[in-house]
Amino acid sequence: MTLRTLPLVSAALLAAAPNGRPADPPATAAERMKAHVAYLASDRLEGRGPGTRGEELTTDYLAAEFKKAGLKPAGANGTYLQPVPLVRVVTSPKSTLTATRADEKAAEFACEEEFSGTSHTQADLEEFDAEAVFVGHGITAPEFGWDDYKGTDVKGKVVVLFTNEPPSDDPAFFGGKALTYYGRWTFKFEEAARRGARACFIVHTTETAGYPYSVVRPLDGAQLKRDPERPALAFAGWLSRKAGERLLGLAGQTVDGALKAADTKGFKPYSLGVNLKGNVPTKVERIVSNNVAGIVEGSDPKLRDEVVVFTAHWDHLGVGRGVAGDTIYNGAADNATGCALLLELAREWAALSPRPKRSALFLAVTAEEKGLLGSKFYAQSPVVPLGKTALNLNFDMILPIGVPESVVVTGAERTTAWPLVRAVAERNKLEIEPDQRAHLGVYYRSDHFSMARAGVPAFSVGAGSKLKGKPADFARKAAQEFNDTAYHTPQDEMKADWDFSGFAVLTAFAIEVGRAAADADRLPTWNPGDEFLPAREKSGVK
Repeated sequence: MTLRTLPLVSAALLAAAPNGRPADPPATAAERMKAHVAYLASDRLEGRGPGTRGEELTTDYLAAEFKKAGLKPAGANGTYLQPVPLVRVVTSPKSTLTATRADEKAAEFACEEEFSGTSHTQADLEEFDAEAVFVGHGITAPEFGWDDYKGTDVKGKVVVLFTNEPPSDDPAFFGGKALTYYGRWTFKFEEAARRGARACFIVHTTETAGYPYSVVRPLDGAQLKRDPERPALAFAGWLSRKAGERLLGLAGQTVDGALKAADTKGFKPYSLGVNLKGNVPTKVERIVSNNVAGIVEGSDPKLRDEVVVFTAHWDHLGVGRGVAGDTIYNGAADNATGCALLLELAREWAALSPRPKRSALFLAVTAEEKGLLGSKFYAQSPVVPLGKTALNLNFDMILPIGVPESVVVTGAERTTAWPLVRAVAERNKLEIEPDQRAHLGVYYRSDHFSMARAGVPAFSVGAGSKLKGKPADFARKAAQEFNDTAYHTPQDEMKADWDFSGFAVLTAFAIEVGRAAADADRLPTWNPGDEFLPAREKSGVK
């Protein structure tokens, strides 16, 4: 796709200046945010891949906008940039995977089309040939009386499993319909590594993953530098449903049958009676990407060293596999929209008078698409100590489809900030709506999770399904269409009919929530018994 094929509204915005940026700040908040999305999602930025020319253009733009808004640099050496050392790992498409039974009946799987993933050892070549063990959902959760590894030593073996978790309508059992972290693919790989497995393969189904196999098919990835003292998988990957049927078929099983067994209380792991042999050449490259950070100092001499943090990830998937003749994964909704909101929040917060007591940090993070790496790095190396961080509000993939009359703030109810969030919603005539995607574990899929895991009360702010003047199912249908046709594809582009008027509503809501936290007598924390409370207590919050 060339620049001339962009929607006319985007082309007009980009043509205003020779460097591709809008020449003059648009008059309204909606117009400003629309202009930000138009630039950040343009072909010129080449999909905003970490470690690319597109990153340089992106981070330069974000830093310049922070400076224009009056934010002070909060990065390294007096800049707006916080360097994030990454290891880029690219699995060779020539990698091989074969399953062989004792009677020598075998199945070979095609790299990328039938299996995908990356090595976690950060080595140039990994080889394995080991017994395959089916471990259901790969969950060990003693508080729920569930252990998919019970009685089985998988050290040195290859584990095969499903993502997601046992179905439940009971909030006291795996969170009811809402997915817990046990259901996320990241947990599966972490637990398999802790158990000493050599490799781990997740059998993909759209129902258990929440997205098609095409989302997990790419072979390029990134990781934070590996701690050599911690176990790592030689390969952490996915099998397409077709490949899963072939592998499980060698053991006389089917995908549906194995999933039904995995969902059943009392499940016991078992050998598939096959060895999985893999040969995985990997290109390993050390790169430095950047978070972009700017700060607005608080007004209170005693509280200004404490901070409210606003986040959005700037990265997308760069240039990759062609779809419908297009190779640039522009990431307009995911997440140029979140960055636009972040920039408007920074602009408006810096202009507040009187200024809030605590400071506010505006943080555009890298490598979210590679596993929340930029936010994870920030949580390990924060600009302001986490024990002095009041709250994190995150913005990720918000479709510009109208003016919201409801908001989604999943996770806020788990914190002592909940009363102030409800009060702000009421003042702004916004209904707080349950997350319609909670069963997909959305809470654990965005950058606020990195902060929550480190103990900071954190949640994303998004528009709900109730839109002014729109049918009740309008937002749901729009989200489903986006997920089916554009999510993580080159078709996630700026659309001429996008309506940014509702972004001002979200901005006003977030500003008011942030200000209430910045002016509160005490720092918020997690409610008693919450999974993240121990980390908060460890950070020294009283």
